[in-house]
Amino acid sequence: MEPYRLCDSEYRFMQVVWGSAPVNSGRLADLCAEQLGWKKSTTYTILKRLCEKGLLQNKNATVTVLAPEESVAADAAESFVDRTFGGSLPSFLTAFMSGRKLSSSEAENLKRLIDAYLEEGTK
Repeated sequence: MEPYRLCDSEYRFMQVVWGSAPVNSGRLADLCAEQLGWKKSTTYTILKRLCEKGLLQNKNATVTVLAPEESVAADAAESFVDRTFGGSLPSFLTAFMSGRKLSSSEAENLKRLIDAYLEEGTK
């Protein structure tokens, strides 16, 4: 499956949709005006583009989600790490952690996450 490539405005729009779908397209335009400061024409332009990309469906003026938030967020994160850090997760984490402190529970959660992925990779 092709990864979901979204610009910032498309991603912000998707966040509005994920929070309210299924939603009437007129109501969505109102929500985008309230939350994003967009005109109705901007909302419909972005909606059409995301329908063409296969992330949303607008049928009978009802907008439904075809792309789960988790999948889109994962693709965005992977794309960011690829573009900015040459795909190196350790380089990303080093930059991200610069100047930050982890609590012992956060560190334990990260260790468990890494261990789970290491176990999955060996099966």
